[in-house]
Amino acid sequence: KAEPGGWSCAVHNTHASIKWAILLTRVSFSPGDITQKGYEKKRSKLLAPYIPQIQGKNTIHFVTFISAGTAGRRLNTCKAANTRDERFRSDLHTEAVHAALAKYKERKMPMPSKRRSVLVQSSVEACTPPDTSSASEDEGSLRRAGRMVSSTPYQNHPAPNVEHWFNRVIQGSSTSSSASSTSSHPGGRASAHATAANAAAVLADLMAHTQIDNHSTPPDVTVLTERSLNKDRDRPPVASVRGVPRGYNHSSVMETADGVPVSSRVSSKIQQLLNTLKRPKRPPLREFFVDDFEELVDVQQPDPNQPKAEGNQMSPLEGEPVGLISNWPPSLLTSLQRWGTTHSKSPCLTALDNAGKPVYTLTYGKLWTRSQKLAYTLLNKLSTRNEPLLLPGDRVALVFPNNDPVMFMVAFYGCLLAELVPVPIEVPLTRKDAGSQQIGFLLGSCGVTLALTTEACQKGLPKAQTGEVVTFKGWPRLLWFVTDGKHVVKPPKDWHPTIREASNEIAYIEYKSSKEGSTMGITVSYSAMLAHCQALSQACAYTQAETICNVLDFKRDAGLWHGVLTSVMNRMHVISIPYSLMKANPLSWIQKVHTYKARVAVVKSRDMHWSLLAQRDQRDINLSSLRMLIVADGANPWSISSCDAFLNVFQARGLRPEVICPCASSAEALTVAIRRPPESGVPPPGKAVLSMSGLSHGVIRVDTDEKLSVLTVQDVGQVMPGALVCVVHVEGIPYLCQTDEVGEICVSSRSTGITYYGLPGMTKNIFETIPITASGAPISDRPFTRTSLLGFIGPDKLVFIVGKMDGLMTVSGRRHNADDVVATALAVEPMKFVYRGRIAVFSVSVLHDERIVVVAEQRPDASEEDSFQWMSRVLQAIDSIHQVGVYCLALVPANTLPKAPLGGIHISETKQRFLEGALHPCNVLMCPHTCVTNLPKPRQKQPEAGPASMIVGNLVAGKRIAQACGRDVTQLEDNDQARKFLYMQDVLQWRAQATPDHSLFLVLNAKGTVSSTASCLQLHKRAERVAVALMEKGRLNTGDHVALVYPPGIDLIATFYGCLYAGCVPVTVRPPHPQNLATTLPTVKMIVEVSKSVCILTTQAIMKLLKSKEATAAVDVKSWPLVLETDDLPRKKSFQMYKPPTPEMLAYLDFSVSTTGILAGVKMSHAATSALCRSIKLQCELYPSRQIAICLDPYCGLGFALWCLCSVYSGHQSILVPPLELETNVSLWLSAVSQYKVRVTFCSYSVMEMCTKGLGSQTEALRLRSVNLSCVRTCMVVAEERPRITLTQSFSKIFKDLGLSPRAVSTTFGCRVNVAICLQGTSGPDPTTVYLDMRALRHDRVRLVERGSPHSLPLMESGKILPGVKVIIANTETKGPLGDSHLGEVWVSSPHNATGYYTVYGEEALHADHFNTKLSFGDTHTIWARTGYLGFLRRTELTDASGERHDALYVVGSLDETLELRGMRYHPIDIETSVIRSHKSIAECAVFTWTNLLVVVVELSGSEHEALDLVPLVTNVVLEEHYLIVGVVVVVDPGVIPINSRGEKQRMHLRDGFLADQLDPIYVAYNM
Repeated sequence: KAEPGGWSCAVHNTHASIKWAILLTRVSFSPGDITQKGYEKKRSKLLAPYIPQIQGKNTIHFVTFISAGTAGRRLNTCKAANTRDERFRSDLHTEAVHAALAKYKERKMPMPSKRRSVLVQSSVEACTPPDTSSASEDEGSLRRAGRMVSSTPYQNHPAPNVEHWFNRVIQGSSTSSSASSTSSHPGGRASAHATAANAAAVLADLMAHTQIDNHSTPPDVTVLTERSLNKDRDRPPVASVRGVPRGYNHSSVMETADGVPVSSRVSSKIQQLLNTLKRPKRPPLREFFVDDFEELVDVQQPDPNQPKAEGNQMSPLEGEPVGLISNWPPSLLTSLQRWGTTHSKSPCLTALDNAGKPVYTLTYGKLWTRSQKLAYTLLNKLSTRNEPLLLPGDRVALVFPNNDPVMFMVAFYGCLLAELVPVPIEVPLTRKDAGSQQIGFLLGSCGVTLALTTEACQKGLPKAQTGEVVTFKGWPRLLWFVTDGKHVVKPPKDWHPTIREASNEIAYIEYKSSKEGSTMGITVSYSAMLAHCQALSQACAYTQAETICNVLDFKRDAGLWHGVLTSVMNRMHVISIPYSLMKANPLSWIQKVHTYKARVAVVKSRDMHWSLLAQRDQRDINLSSLRMLIVADGANPWSISSCDAFLNVFQARGLRPEVICPCASSAEALTVAIRRPPESGVPPPGKAVLSMSGLSHGVIRVDTDEKLSVLTVQDVGQVMPGALVCVVHVEGIPYLCQTDEVGEICVSSRSTGITYYGLPGMTKNIFETIPITASGAPISDRPFTRTSLLGFIGPDKLVFIVGKMDGLMTVSGRRHNADDVVATALAVEPMKFVYRGRIAVFSVSVLHDERIVVVAEQRPDASEEDSFQWMSRVLQAIDSIHQVGVYCLALVPANTLPKAPLGGIHISETKQRFLEGALHPCNVLMCPHTCVTNLPKPRQKQPEAGPASMIVGNLVAGKRIAQACGRDVTQLEDNDQARKFLYMQDVLQWRAQATPDHSLFLVLNAKGTVSSTASCLQLHKRAERVAVALMEKGRLNTGDHVALVYPPGIDLIATFYGCLYAGCVPVTVRPPHPQNLATTLPTVKMIVEVSKSVCILTTQAIMKLLKSKEATAAVDVKSWPLVLETDDLPRKKSFQMYKPPTPEMLAYLDFSVSTTGILAGVKMSHAATSALCRSIKLQCELYPSRQIAICLDPYCGLGFALWCLCSVYSGHQSILVPPLELETNVSLWLSAVSQYKVRVTFCSYSVMEMCTKGLGSQTEALRLRSVNLSCVRTCMVVAEERPRITLTQSFSKIFKDLGLSPRAVSTTFGCRVNVAICLQGTSGPDPTTVYLDMRALRHDRVRLVERGSPHSLPLMESGKILPGVKVIIANTETKGPLGDSHLGEVWVSSPHNATGYYTVYGEEALHADHFNTKLSFGDTHTIWARTGYLGFLRRTELTDASGERHDALYVVGSLDETLELRGMRYHPIDIETSVIRSHKSIAECAVFTWTNLLVVVVELSGSEHEALDLVPLVTNVVLEEHYLIVGVVVVVDPGVIPINSRGEKQRMHLRDGFLADQLDPIYVAYNM
C-alpha cells in the first residue's frame, strides 16, 4: 500500500508479518531540493512506523533503494590525479575496507626472503613503451605532460633501500612499523637479535617437551598458546649438535631440542609463522565422505543458519511491445540503400586521429557506393583455379585496427551486401598474443579462408621470409585482402546487390571468450540484427540525423550495436573516438560531445573515470546537449561510483542527472535492459544496498549488523521492448528464482543471438533454455537465452545486476564475484603499489574446492617492504569483507600480465600462466592454512592390538607370518679351499702361494686404460710392507685402529690387508676434496676422532693436504694423530703375521653417514667378514675365472666389501672403475663392461643417473664405438633405500638399444646392521614390481592396487635374500611378528650381521637394541638385528632355485626419515616425486619437517625469475596428492641439496643448513 511522501511498501502478509519490504525514496532530481541532513530526517520520519516491528522480528529483510541523485552528492569530490585504477571503487566500499583493516591489529607475518638478484629483477617494460598500437598498453594508462616514469626500476631508491631491507630480513624482524624503527639505529639491532634468539630458544624448549613420546600425535602448530610458549623461557637450550663433536660448537649458533643448529633469522621467522597460524579459521570438522578410501575429505555442509530465500516465486517480466511504426525498413540493408540514395550527403561516421582532429567523414552516399564496390569485388574478382573464392554464406574475417572505423564499416556492410558473414576480430600483433590461439581456433571452426584488412594494418602484421603475413599460432591459413580503394573495382551498371527481407540466415558472427579462455562465435541472424536495432531505436528514442559519440570498440558489443548498426537504421551521425586518442587525451570524448552537440554518447565506466582525472584543464565544456549517456558496462556493480562521481563533477557543466543510462548486455542475448531516457515517462532509477554475505548465499538482504560488507548497485533500467525476462537458478535445472533470490537472467526475444557457431550442445544449453516453475511446468513455450548475468528484478520492474557468471567463484558452497574482490583489493591504498590498478582475480581448483587467486601488477618503484605489507592488508580486507580466504596473492612486475585487446587483463590467459608456472611473479604470498578447511581428519592412533592377537588374527585370516630366508649355506658346501679359511689375511696368503700370478684387480682411469693392476702375490707383498711399516715406523700395538685415507685404487686394498697382517683394525675414510676442504675435511677429522684411530695411512699428496695452510682454516691440524705415507716403502724380508685368537674378534670398522645425517660406524668381526664374502660368492656364482666390473665408492657398506674383500675371497677378477672418473668420461663404466664382456656389474644410483642424463642422447655414438651391453646378465645398484624404479626403468630403456636386457637391472639392499641383505645375483626369478595405494601406506598399511590406478605407487623388489640371511617383518611398537603383506620394520638375522655400532655419534643409548632384539611373541629365541627400514614380505607366484615359492622383500623407506604429520606417516621421497613432477624447472627436491611445518626445498634449473612460480605449484601438488599443507618453500640453486656417495639425499644436513642460514636461497616463501 502506498505511504505518504511517495514511499511504497510491498507487503506479502502471511502471518501478519512483513516478508520483505522495499523502501523507495522518491526524491525529485532538481539540485537544490533536499540537503543531506534533510534527507536523513525525512528518511527516519518515514521509517519510524516500521522500527518497532523490525526490531522485534528477525525474519524481516530490507532492501534499501536510494535514488541516484542524492547518493551522488554524498560521494566525496573527485580524487587526486594519481588515483587511476581501471575499476572505480565506490567510496562507500573504500571506507568499509579501511574500517575492516582498522579492526585487525597488525598481525606479524614473516616476510619472504629473497636473494638480491631476484630483488632487483623487474619487468623489461617497467617503463611504459610509447603507444605503438591499440593493445601495447593497458586500460589505466594515462599520460600527462611533464610526468615521466623513471626509466630504471630502482634508480630513485638505490642500494641503501635494498640494504636496509636486507638487514631487516637478516635480523628476523617482522613487517610491522615498530620493527623498522628499531632497525634504523644501532641500538635497535641488538634488541631485535635478542628477541629472535629468545623466540627460538623458547620454541626449542617447547619442542623438547612436546616430542618426548615419539608415538603420540605430534603437536599441531595450530594449537600453541601464548602460555605454553612463554612457560620455560629461562631453560638453556640443549647442547648437542647432531654429527658434530661438542667441541665444535660455535658460540653464535643456538640449537633446538634435537640438536639442530639454528640461526636467529630463520627461526624467528618460523616463530612468526607459528604465531600467525595459532588462531587459524578452521571451522569445526563435520561430516566426511569417503574419497575412495578411508582418507576422508571434508565435504562442506551448508550452514543451517545461512540466509534462505523467502520471497514468492518471481513472475516473468515483459518489456513494452515493439512500436508499430509504418516505415520500419524490412531489413537493415534496405535502410542503407535508402539513405545512400536519398540522403547521400548526410554524414554517417566521422573518424578522428590521435590528436583528436577529424580525419575523414564518411557520408551515407559514400558508405553505400564503397560497400557495393567491395561486395562486387569479393564475389567476382577473387578466384582460385577459375572457381570463385567466396560463395554467399561464407565467413570472412575482418581485421581492422581500432583507429579505422571507416574502413571497418565499409567492409562490414560490403560483406552483408555480398551475403558473406563478417567475423570481426582483433588485429593480431605478435605470434603470441594472449588468447590469439583461441581466435585462430574460432576462425578455423568457422571455415574462414579470407581476411579483410587495411593497407596500413597489413604492413604492420609480422611477415614470413616470403613477404606473406605469417600464420599465427593455432590459426588456419588465410588469404589477406586489402580493402583500400585501389584494390576494389567499380561494379558494372547492370550489377545490383541482392537485398532481401530480414531472414534467419546468419548476418554476422561476434566472438566472445569464456571463463576458461576458449573463444566462441555467436551467430546473429538478419532478423535478430534488425529486431535489435528496432528495439534499441525505440528504447533510446533515437531520431533521424541525431549525433552520437561512440567511445567503445566498434567491432563488437554495444559499440557495434549503437555505432555501426542502429546508427545506420536511423541515419545518425557517429563520432568515433579511438582508444589511442582516449589514452592520449581522456577528455577527448567530452570535448567532442561539446563540439558536435552530440545528443547521445556510448561509454564505459572507465571513460568517465579517466575524464574525471583530467577535467581540471577544461573550463568551457558544456554537456547540456546530451539526452542520453549510455554506460555500456553499467551492469558491473562497480560502475555506480563512476556514474556518481562523474555526475558530481559535470553537473556544473550542464550534465543532467537523468541522462545517465546504464545498460546490461551480453554477447549471447545482446542488449538485455537499458535505463530509458527521462522523456519516456518511466519510473525514476533506484539503488540497492545489499549485504555481501547474503549475496554469497544467493539471496538479497540488507545488511543489518555488519555495515562494512555491503554492495551498492544501481539498476540497469527496464527490459528491452518486445522481450520476456526471468531469473533462474544458476546451477542445475532452470527453476524460476524467488523474488529475493539472485539468479541468472534469461531473455526470450527476437533480438538475441541464435547459436554458438559449430557447437550444437552448448547452443542447446544456452540459447534454448526452458525455465520452469517450482511445480515443474515450463513458463512459456518460447525458448530463453541465458545471459550469463547474475541479478534480480527489483521494484518498479527495474533490473539489477550483481555480477557475471564468468566472474563467479564458488568457494565452499558460497558464491563470490571476482569483480567484487578486485574492488576490495583496490580499496587498500592501491595507488602506492598497484600499477594502474591492474588486478586479476580468478579461482583454481585444488583439493575438491575452488581457491581464490589474486594477481596484481606492482609499480616499479614499490619497495619490497611496502608490497609485502600491502599484500597482508589485502588478505585481511578480503577476509573481513567477503568472509573468504585468499589462497594465493601474487605481485608481478608492471606491464607483464597478458593484456586483453583494449587494455584490461586477459584473465583466462593469466590463470593459464599461473597454473603452468609461467607468470614469473616478483612476490608471492600463499595462505593455504586459512583457506584449506576440507583436509581429512588427522589420524587418531588406535591402541594397537597385542602381538599375540595379531598372530591369532593372521592364522584366522589364513595369512602366514611374514618371514623369509635365503638358501641354506650348510647345504651349499663347495670344494673351494677358501671356505676353510675364516680370516681374510689367510685367504690372501694362500692365494699368493697357490696362484701367485692370477690377476685380482684392474683399476681403470678416465681414458679407459688400465692404470694399475694387482696379482695375488703383488698384493700380498705390498700388504707385508705396510704391516712392517706400521710395526716399525708407527710402533702400533695389535688392536690399534688405523685410518686409511686413500683415493680409490690398489693402495687402499693393499693397506687394508697390511693392517690385518699387523693385527690392526683398518677404518677406510674418503679423502678430503682439495677444492672443498671446508666441508670435506671436518668429516675426515670426525671419523678419525670417533673411530679412535691412532695412526693415519695415506699418500704423500694427501698428507701434504692434511697439514696445508688451507686445512688449518677448516680444522685444528695440530691434533691429527701420527700420519704415515705409504708411497715407497722399503722391502722387508722377515715378518711374522698376526693370528687373531677367535673369529669373533674385530676385523675392521665401517663408517658411513646415514641419510638422516648420523655418522655411524659398525664393527665387523672376522667371522662376519668371511660370511659376507661367502654369501655374495654363492649368490653371484663367483669363481677365479669370472670377471666383474665395479663402479662404486670403496669406503663403506657393500661398495667396500665388493672392492676390497670379495675378489680376494672368491678369486675372481674385479675391474675397478672409480666413480669420480665418470665426471670426465661418462661412458667409462659402460665401455669397460662392453670391452671386458662382463656378466655381473655393480654401480650406484649416482652413477646410473650420470649415465642416464649424460648418455641419454648419445646411444647412437656409443653403438658406433661398438659398445655392446648384451653380455650383462645382472647389473645391480647398491643402495640403502627404496628402489628408484623410475631411474632404473629409464636406464634400461635408454640402453636397450645397446643390447642391455630389460631383465638385467636390479637393486640390492643393505643397511648399517647388515651391509648386504638382498642382492639379485645370477640365478633366481626376476625382480617383481607391485603397486601400493599411497594413502593406505600413510596409515602403515599395505594395500595392493592395479597399475595406473589413482594414488598408486610402484615398488620394486630389492633383489633376492642372500644365502644364510633370515628376514622377518616386526611391528615397530609391539615388536610382534606381522603377517604377509603387512608393513613393519625389517629385522634380519645372519652370520654376516655387524656385531654392533662402534659409536653412533651422540646417540649411543638409543641404538643398543639394534643388533640384538628378540620378538615379543612367537619365536622368542632367535636374535635379530633391526634394520630401521619399513618394508613388507610378499609370497609371489614365482618359484626359486629350490622349487619353493619365492618370497619377495619390498623396502618402503627408512624409519628415521619418515615424517609424522597429521597422525600419518609420510615418506619424503613420495612428496618429493610429486613436487619434481609439478614444474619442468624443478631439478631436485628434498623435504623435511621443522616444528611440525613441512619444509620443501627445490632446486631451480631455470632462470631465477621462475623461482616464485614454483611456490604455488609446489603447494598445490602437495595438497592435491598428499593432503598436506606446505609450511615453507625454499628455492635454491642446483646442487645445493647435499647427496652422499650412494646418491642419497642428506635431508638432515640440508635442514641444519637451512636453519643455520647457509643455503643462500633464491627465495624463501612462508605459507600463511
